[in-house]
Amino acid sequence: MLERILYRTMPIEKTLDASLLRNEAISQNISNVDTPNYKRKTVAFEEYLNDSLGRNSIRGTKTDNRHISIGERNFDDIEIKVGEDKSNFDMRLDGNNVDIDSEMVLLAKNSIKYDTLIQRISSDFRRIKSVINEGRR
Repeated sequence: MLERILYRTMPIEKTLDASLLRNEAISQNISNVDTPNYKRKTVAFEEYLNDSLGRNSIRGTKTDNRHISIGERNFDDIEIKVGEDKSNFDMRLDGNNVDIDSEMVLLAKNSIKYDTLIQRISSDFRRIKSVINEGRR
């Protein structure tokens, strides 16, 4: 049971990293809203995560550490990519494509997602602590 709880937190850790990076990108976008020719930054992670999760349909069970993993998902290999939104949709005549209202919505959405992930990890650790404490009795 303990191993399953820890295994479930692994993609959450990577998702937290992506959420933190997305928060930084959105903050940069907001702070550069008046910078001429600034192109908004975006973070791509969920697309790669979904692709990775859907890619492996066959999964083997390892009974020894020397065995080759079949269909094992390695979340460390999933990349978090920061890019520029180079769409021709310029918000202003100076070439800046940052829409402050959209960025504020994205920031709020990202903050809620981050808080939810933190709560889930905290819940998992409380469960682990409970298992450890019950094992002592």
